[in-house]
Amino acid sequence: MIGISKLYCGAVEPSDVLRYNRKSGDLPSHLLQFSADKKPVVVWNMTRRCNLKCVHCYSASADIDYPDELTTEEGKNLIDDLAQFGAPVVLFSGGEPFMRPDLLELAQYATDQGMRAVISTNGTLITGEIAAKLKKIGLSYVGVSLDGLEITHDRFRGTKGAFAKAMEGIRNCREAGIKVGIRFTVNKRNLADVPAMFDLLKKEKIERLCFYHLVYTGRGTKLREEDLTHKETRSLLDLIAARTKEMFAVGLAPEILTVDNHADGPYLYLKMKKENPARAQEVLELLEMNEGNSTGVGIGCVSWDGEVYPDQFWRNRPLGNIRLKPFSKIWTDEKNEFLMKLKNKKKHLRGRCATCAWLNVCGGNFRARAEAAGDVWGDDPACYLTDEEIAKKE
Repeated sequence: MIGISKLYCGAVEPSDVLRYNRKSGDLPSHLLQFSADKKPVVVWNMTRRCNLKCVHCYSASADIDYPDELTTEEGKNLIDDLAQFGAPVVLFSGGEPFMRPDLLELAQYATDQGMRAVISTNGTLITGEIAAKLKKIGLSYVGVSLDGLEITHDRFRGTKGAFAKAMEGIRNCREAGIKVGIRFTVNKRNLADVPAMFDLLKKEKIERLCFYHLVYTGRGTKLREEDLTHKETRSLLDLIAARTKEMFAVGLAPEILTVDNHADGPYLYLKMKKENPARAQEVLELLEMNEGNSTGVGIGCVSWDGEVYPDQFWRNRPLGNIRLKPFSKIWTDEKNEFLMKLKNKKKHLRGRCATCAWLNVCGGNFRARAEAAGDVWGDDPACYLTDEEIAKKE
């Protein structure tokens, strides 16, 4: 997760992080990525069922009953364990989490245990009444997935009217006083809609916009050939940086991030070094605190059936099941060779990643994408830095 507004526009300074001694339990949510202890943010895919048919869905969900989902009581046991373990955030996801009737009960239970509760949703089921209940629960944030403006989004979601319903959900959250943001997965089909998302952000007074790079998993595997080229990705980063800077220049300060391609960090630093060398050094300090990809360390996933994964995209790498062992025990199991390699992945990397000057900033990028390309410890095919750019860090 690379904070364009935090880094490029100076919304966060290194001193803001150091004030809290980089402890995840003390840091505000917008600074968690810079923590030193890297307690995991846990994505709980609490259901696989979904009311839409998204072409890039990593869980390949449909509107059907799936067997063996964790019960409400099992969910509360999970939350108890996460709270005691010190996980700072539980992110309720799916499928579509609002299709579980006990979502509000479990979110309330999480906040009662002192955790930050976040929901990732398609937004179509958030009525005004539900939004008011979410506010009362003390929900930290609602992230709504949009893949472009109406025509583009409805095609992605496989459902006419999905955009209108998602926007209604966003507005209901805003009216209830809940922080809400947009999650946008970029590929060739919707690249042209990126500028319009900034316009939408400004028009609707939305506080956060996350641009996700495509990960080749679930139905997203079929979109691999529609992923951006390296040249297109570089242009995308330039566009995001420029539009973010424009908003800050007129007194707006939305949180703009890119997610799932940590080459964005070095690229942004090198860009800053040309434009603002003094700020570039502070950006580098923050990037080194961030440490790049955090799969298996600062991010983890629990599936609908209790299986634990290194992150929500890596569904072919189960680490254990919480019905047999608590998440906290699975996450710290030194006998799990693959998990231990992930926690110390730098020494296992091959190819360009192994010798990259930015390894401490990028963290080896996305291993699930590398595995999709044929070698889990090899190069991430989405890394767009040139050989010259990775050869030497000045």
